[in-house]
Amino acid sequence: MEANRVVVVTGGASGIGLGVVRLFARKGHPVAMLDLQDEALERESAALQSEGARVLARRVDVSDRDDVETAYSAIRSELGPIAIVVANAGISEGVRFLDVDQPTWQRMIDINLTGVFHTVQAALPDMVAAKWGRVITISSHAAQSGASDRAHYSAAKGGVIGLTRALAREFAADGITVNTIPPSVVATPMAEQGVAAGTFPPLDVIAQHIPIPRPGTPEDIAAACEYLASDGASYVTGQVLAVNGGMFIG
Repeated sequence: MEANRVVVVTGGASGIGLGVVRLFARKGHPVAMLDLQDEALERESAALQSEGARVLARRVDVSDRDDVETAYSAIRSELGPIAIVVANAGISEGVRFLDVDQPTWQRMIDINLTGVFHTVQAALPDMVAAKWGRVITISSHAAQSGASDRAHYSAAKGGVIGLTRALAREFAADGITVNTIPPSVVATPMAEQGVAAGTFPPLDVIAQHIPIPRPGTPEDIAAACEYLASDGASYVTGQVLAVNGGMFIG
């Protein structure tokens, strides 16, 4: 894969997103790291820049279209046309369905589904013009198997899978592939916060129920992103690439 293709990663300052940013940046790609975590953005981008990587950090709320468009203008100006997008930004929380009020539901949809819409739609003109592009969305195995106390999360991530498949069909003739990765249990700060809050079981307990008995890592997901973004995956589109240790097989 050419090392000069501009990569955009949302939720790029920690967890899965940071794993993806690090992989592509260290492979020589110009990478835009978008997130809401100011301190993490500054710290992680500076660390990669000290290694010689070309990284642009921007504070972005993916649910705000103007925020996304402003960031993309800076990316195009400083790095160039966008070629690869990894739409990873998202939130998760445990709430019983009967306790999900309308604002809680809307916030989940705005960030986890509409945020993907903004992130991808605003980048696609560059890919259509180039007749080459890679879109990778991060969904969740909760969209495939369901998850107790996370109906709103499962619904949003299910929407991401449906959106991915529709875009794969619509943009295939433009040389653009669109695929999704639905992780299961991944050792990230978000998961650790859930464990600490008592809304998520300890990762070592969950690992006992995974055929490959360990939590996933951001590096596991990043490796799959690298494959889907490669020239070698030019005939792979509309697919759900389950990187989950066998926790969900279907």
